Amino acid sequence: MLKRYLIEFGTGIDQHGQDPTRAAQKAVKDAISHSYLTGLKEILELKDLNKMVVKVKVAVPYPERVCPEEVLKVIPFGEKSLEVVHGGLLTEGMALPELGDVSPEILMANAAVTVWVEVDK
Repeated sequence: MLKRYLIEFGTGIDQHGQDPTRAAQKAVKDAISHSYLTGLKEILELKDLNKMVVKVKVAVPYPERVCPEEVLKVIPFGEKSLEVVHGGLLTEGMALPELGDVSPEILMANAAVTVWVEVDK
C-alpha cells in the first residue's frame, strides 16, 4: 500500500529568457532542498531510494512550453511523474537581449512535490 511520506513546496523564477521549464526546474529544486528524507532509510528501512514514488505538480505560465523530462531530471531518485498546470506568475522586468530576453517578462513557477512509499499494512 502506498502511503504519503512528504509534501514540500517550492518557488522558482526565470528572470531572463522567459523559459517556463527553467522556472519549473528551480521550483522543484527549491522544494526538494527544504527536506532531508532520513526517515526513508532509518525508520522505514527503504533499501532502494528508487522505490519511492515522487509526484510533482507545477503551476507555471505557458505550461505547454514546459519540457517534463528536463523538470524531472532535478529529482535524483524515485519513480517520478509530473503534472503541469497553468498558474504561477508573470510580471514585468527588463528586456536584456544579451541575457536571452525576448520580452521583459519574469516567470514564476510554484511546485508541490509529494513523496509516497510502499509500506506494509
